[in-house]
Amino acid sequence: MDILFAQIQADLRSNDALRQSGALLQALQQSAAGRDISVLAKSAVEEIVASPASAVSKKLAFDLIRSTRLTPDLWETVCSGVRKDLDFPDPDVTAAAVSILAAVPSYRLGKLINDCHKEISACFDSPSDNLRFSITETLGCILARDDLVTLCENNINLLDRVSNWWNRIAQNMLDKSDSVSKVAFESIGKLFQEFESKKMSRLAGDKLVDTENSVAIRSNWISSMVDFAWKKRSALMSRSIILPIESFRATVFPLVYAVKAVASGSIEVIKKLSMSSKTRSDTTSDSANTERFVGVSDVVSHLAPFLASSLDPALIFEVGINMLYLADVPGGKPEWASASTIAILTLWDRQEYSSARESIVRAVVTNLHLLDLSMQVSLFKRLLVMVRNLRAESDRMHALACICRTALCVDLFAKESVRRGQKPLAGTDIVSLFEDASVKDDLNSVTSKSLFREELVAMLVESCFQLSLPLPEQKSSGMESRVIGALAYGTGYGALNWTEPALEVVEVCRPCVKWDCDGRTYAIDCYLKLLVRLCHIYDTRGGIKRVKDGASQDQILNETRLQNLQRELVKDLSEVNTPRICSRLLWAISEHIDLEGLDPLLADDPDDPLNIIISNIHKVLFNIDSSASTTNRLQDVQAILLCAQRLGSRNARAGNLLTKELEDFRSNPAADSVNKHQCRLMIQRIKYVHNHSDDKWAGVSEARGDYPFSNHKLTVQFYDASAAQDRKLEGLIHKAVLELWRPDPSELTELMTKGINSSLIKVPPNAFTLTGSSDPCYVEGYHLSDPNDGRITLHLKVLNLTEIELHRVDIRVGLSGGLYFMNGSPQAVRQLRNLNSQEPVICSVTVGVSHFERCALSVQVQYYGIGAMGDYEGDYPEEDPQIVRQKRNSRNELWEPILRCQPYKIPLTELLLPHKISPVEYFRLWPSLPAIVECTGTYTYEGSGFKATAAQQYGESPFLSGLKSLSSKPFHKVCSHIIRTVAGFQLCYAAKTWYGGFIGMMIFGASEVSRNVDLGDETTTMICKFVVRASDASITKEIGSDLQGWMDDLTDGTVEYMPEDEVKAAAAERLRTSLERIALLKAARPRTKPGTEEEKEKEKEEEASDEDGETEDKENGDEGGKKSKGPSTLFKLTPEEVEHRALQVAVLQEWHMLCKDKSTKVN
Repeated sequence: MDILFAQIQADLRSNDALRQSGALLQALQQSAAGRDISVLAKSAVEEIVASPASAVSKKLAFDLIRSTRLTPDLWETVCSGVRKDLDFPDPDVTAAAVSILAAVPSYRLGKLINDCHKEISACFDSPSDNLRFSITETLGCILARDDLVTLCENNINLLDRVSNWWNRIAQNMLDKSDSVSKVAFESIGKLFQEFESKKMSRLAGDKLVDTENSVAIRSNWISSMVDFAWKKRSALMSRSIILPIESFRATVFPLVYAVKAVASGSIEVIKKLSMSSKTRSDTTSDSANTERFVGVSDVVSHLAPFLASSLDPALIFEVGINMLYLADVPGGKPEWASASTIAILTLWDRQEYSSARESIVRAVVTNLHLLDLSMQVSLFKRLLVMVRNLRAESDRMHALACICRTALCVDLFAKESVRRGQKPLAGTDIVSLFEDASVKDDLNSVTSKSLFREELVAMLVESCFQLSLPLPEQKSSGMESRVIGALAYGTGYGALNWTEPALEVVEVCRPCVKWDCDGRTYAIDCYLKLLVRLCHIYDTRGGIKRVKDGASQDQILNETRLQNLQRELVKDLSEVNTPRICSRLLWAISEHIDLEGLDPLLADDPDDPLNIIISNIHKVLFNIDSSASTTNRLQDVQAILLCAQRLGSRNARAGNLLTKELEDFRSNPAADSVNKHQCRLMIQRIKYVHNHSDDKWAGVSEARGDYPFSNHKLTVQFYDASAAQDRKLEGLIHKAVLELWRPDPSELTELMTKGINSSLIKVPPNAFTLTGSSDPCYVEGYHLSDPNDGRITLHLKVLNLTEIELHRVDIRVGLSGGLYFMNGSPQAVRQLRNLNSQEPVICSVTVGVSHFERCALSVQVQYYGIGAMGDYEGDYPEEDPQIVRQKRNSRNELWEPILRCQPYKIPLTELLLPHKISPVEYFRLWPSLPAIVECTGTYTYEGSGFKATAAQQYGESPFLSGLKSLSSKPFHKVCSHIIRTVAGFQLCYAAKTWYGGFIGMMIFGASEVSRNVDLGDETTTMICKFVVRASDASITKEIGSDLQGWMDDLTDGTVEYMPEDEVKAAAAERLRTSLERIALLKAARPRTKPGTEEEKEKEKEEEASDEDGETEDKENGDEGGKKSKGPSTLFKLTPEEVEHRALQVAVLQEWHMLCKDKSTKVN
């Protein structure tokens, strides 16, 4: 291999263009084989890039540079070679030099473009097609990126140049050369895409904060390009038609984007963002609206023929997607959408575009609402089959969410239309989703191995729950506005209109309760949750309402259907295959079944619903086989016992039957001591209710519509395969549903709706100083994180503090923890040259994060060219003459000191994302999280706890001052409770790591007044208990390895960690102090007089009789004094437990006070 490399290097040094190009091709082959060719790249830079060579050799050398890593020194050589080549007379050599600009690192690009701006501008006027192509392609890649926008923000001259270059690229769309025209269309398309997605900036590793100016700069470029394309649309369409057919695809998106921006009115908002002083034309006039619609129609007419006549699948897809994009403008026609949809679905049938299966499905389901009703209905069956075959879960979930939402929309819309007297349309009900034979068979099969049926049922049910919530507001008209309009039309005239499609869902999905899903329960739990909600809304306990009670015909029909469904489910109880589901289904039915409506003459009939329920309760209670114990029999028995108590309290016959069952269970060895006590208590309650049937007793409670079960297993079962699959499916479905029904608006959308003053223009984070006070350079840094790509970018500002110019300074960055560089190198080097005094220089480093771990970046600064000696020119009388000569000679030598900076630590919280979760789900999930870590911290705040909490209602309270920085951390605040009686609180937070691990955190706080209080303001110490539970032990291990660091990350250093022994000592000290005070108070009582001794004896007698009241009768006064109890020796409370119990009592008192006047019914 060494011989081969030596031969290649020798060929590179020769002046023979043929040998050089052959050697470069060999080097590229070695690079493709995965070998280290950095030696060859160095030779190529020095012998070809920095020296005159042929255009082919230059091009191959630049390809070699792109395939390897260069040191900063070599990049300097490359940049100097490029500067020379831009002046070279041969346009092909110049074109090769231009092409490498896109690969130049960001930190070096700005200076290079500034130095060569005249040469770059001259390339646009070159007669060479190759050079015009190269400059248009390269600048199209560079100019839209974030790093260049930031350079323009700080350099007004560069901004003018870049704006002119964009205008030249736009004019090149009409260039005489086909290749130049095509690449100009692509470049403008990249600018438009970058405005919305920032795809190229992410690929280049730029993680920059958008400021007001950078948004304005980009918006200005966009508005000028859109104006150009709108005015020249006829010429651009004509130019695109005469391009070769394989190039036509590149022309579609820029044209459609510009026309859509003008037709939808978004260009006006973009101009507002750009803060340009141009006067805007009146856009509300009829002529302007007509021109817009004609412009859109022209583009559609221009594109439509390619849907039918083209044979290129990629072109058909591109045209179809863009026509769907245009169909959404005001005045858009359903025919445009249907033609595109049919063309895209034909691609699926022809199987010619299999690489884009996900894209085809996403395109169709996202735009379903643009089609007319009959076409939407006809597509349901087909789309479900297509979605079933998608490999990627996220794509499958998104498509399912779209289909379910559209099915609910269609159903609601059709029902409302029928109410208004229109003719009903066939196939608009939810059942049409299950018309396909394979989907229907899956639904009715018991042991199908398909996960798709669970996904479909769970997604349908979750979509129904979203439908029951208020619809999101629409600030701007867009693709979503039609969906929201259809839903508002269907649900707007009745608060319960959403229950009609939901009722169809529970009817159609009834077979799911019989499924055997290998222990998975999420889909069935979702189904039962919706069933319980509907039974509660329609009050199925109270039977079917009548017209004279004020019920409408629709309500009577719906209640009849629900009652029939309940009876069918009762019959299905014997066929339930999952033990956990059997008890839950029993609870769901018995809680809401109409017991009074049962026929008393059928009391002995084994098919009577109540008899079937009782027999199944017996089956669950006495089921002791191994499968039941492995699937958590404890939980099943608890559910059944609660179910039995509530069922027995409602109906006399049920009470009698259940009393017998509970008595049998008590005497059965399968019942443990807790179960036996529960059974005794429940039997007493049932008997009490039946003996006092005329009294209203609190135990006969109404149904609340809540489903108290969850698919989350307990901690010991957390790692079961079924539990893990349930959690994964739940996460995927919730994410897809929320993204579709309650999407977070993009930054661009918020800027367009709220304006430039919105809070979206982020302030860059606080910078940390990394150098010492005596260092030649001042270095400070801040970081920005990108959870989507798993990257963190460190931005450094270097300031030369000396009075001389530093010719070269190297910034070296090393890594610790879970960080890595994208190119696999052990460290990054940034060479900074010619640092003038007091002139700041910016550079950045992007790293990837591999896993959840504490990590840091170590920064070193290496200085070149600093003299080792001073400039003293005198003699050295006390030294030996030889040493004096050496010192004088060494004055001209230079040394290169390396100064280490403080490590830049990445906070552990930076690797988290807020996880939105409801309090109910949070508290159900909390006990099942297997890993736990606890710690205690303290902070002080002004004022006593009572005053501080009372101040909360008047403004900013100092009470939670130590935790106020938590609001800016990536945690979702689930719920909080302030305990005013003892000035305490409980806060609950939820988050996920970048890698999917769940973290729940509870913070409990109790405050106490500091003992050493100076005259003036009173300070109070808040003691906080942090309890963190996680889905993986590695997360808590990382947090527990540095608890003070974790608190600093959470609270920005305001909370101080207290070790456990200090916590216990402080609790004991508080208890001792309080006991001393009590003793002092007792000692301070006035001494009793002799005449009152008889009264004291009577008091003692009463106290003693109160304490022994359960076991002894009241005795006389003489014995009463002797019978008072001494301290109990059964248990001894630690100081911590005493305090904890006191806190619990205070919480309960506070809770009762808060809830005394509130109705606790669940609506």
